[in-house]
Amino acid sequence: MKIIGLTGGIACGKSTVSKALRALGAAIIDADALAHRLSRPNQPLFNAYVARFGQEIVTADGTLDRSALARLVFADPAVRAEVDAIAHPLIRTAAEECLRAAEREQKRAAVLDVPLLFEAEWDALADETWVVALSEKEQLTRLLARDRTMSAGEAQARIAAQMPLAEKCARADVVIDNSGTKEETRKYIGKLWKERILDRA
Repeated sequence: MKIIGLTGGIACGKSTVSKALRALGAAIIDADALAHRLSRPNQPLFNAYVARFGQEIVTADGTLDRSALARLVFADPAVRAEVDAIAHPLIRTAAEECLRAAEREQKRAAVLDVPLLFEAEWDALADETWVVALSEKEQLTRLLARDRTMSAGEAQARIAAQMPLAEKCARADVVIDNSGTKEETRKYIGKLWKERILDRA
């Protein structure tokens, strides 16, 4: 089974690529979805966050206030580093369990869909890395369209919080230009699947 590390800049269209790979038969291991699951009330990540930040990140109904946590994280690099140090080991353990399950299911490929693939050194788990890319201007436009509550300044801070996209592209085995249509991206993913997964089996 080939393990693909999939990443990209925020709002670059990683989920479009991930969906296309799922449709082709890959097991998708989504780090954000794992983090979401682990941060439900009384789950390990939720408990760790509340222990560190207190009730200000808990909503009235007792769930994690993700936007409050995001504001803390993106406002202060030291807080972001602290949150990453809490979250990454828990999420990575869950992801490794998912990889073992995909292997048992005899999947042709498993995709580690991880926004901070290089930053968190998850690329070490992958046979190759794929980066979804856009121009900085298009990235900002898409991020603001996706989250209308976000100011341009907040959007730029979120983009700046990640490793520069150019650096991710330089480290990648495959760079996927997602500036075209979704259909063009799906066709390109189909071509990559054939060339890099099926033809190398």
